[in-house]
Amino acid sequence: MPVTQLLKVSRIDSNHRTLITLVGEIDLESAPLLRDSLRLCLQDGIRAIDVDLTYVAFCDCSGLNAFLEASQHTAAVGGRLRLHDPPAMLARLFALTGSGFLLLGLPVLPGPLPYYEEQEAAHRLDPFVSAASGGAL
Repeated sequence: MPVTQLLKVSRIDSNHRTLITLVGEIDLESAPLLRDSLRLCLQDGIRAIDVDLTYVAFCDCSGLNAFLEASQHTAAVGGRLRLHDPPAMLARLFALTGSGFLLLGLPVLPGPLPYYEEQEAAHRLDPFVSAASGGAL
């Protein structure tokens, strides 16, 4: 039985710049395809890599790690990696992990943050805020 490909990668080059469009899911199984695609850009002399995330339905820590590694490798050769138009759940993953610096075109998350996220945000701003009491220690 054939394995269904969970991620499709398309690439359009223009001089030393490329646009990669991802469609599908990025997980432990598909992250190697993503890594290889981004690595190939650098091998081909591409120094500006833009990744369109509009059609990504899911991304786990394997995908996040692939993006972070690619960002480091790209910066090491004087280039840049930028991620564009992530769906809300993917933007949330980047925000929660502190890797939002990779993003351009970050969508605004609708509605107020749930209580636990407000508390988490408060801890990042002020480490002396107690989640149990809701106030300073």
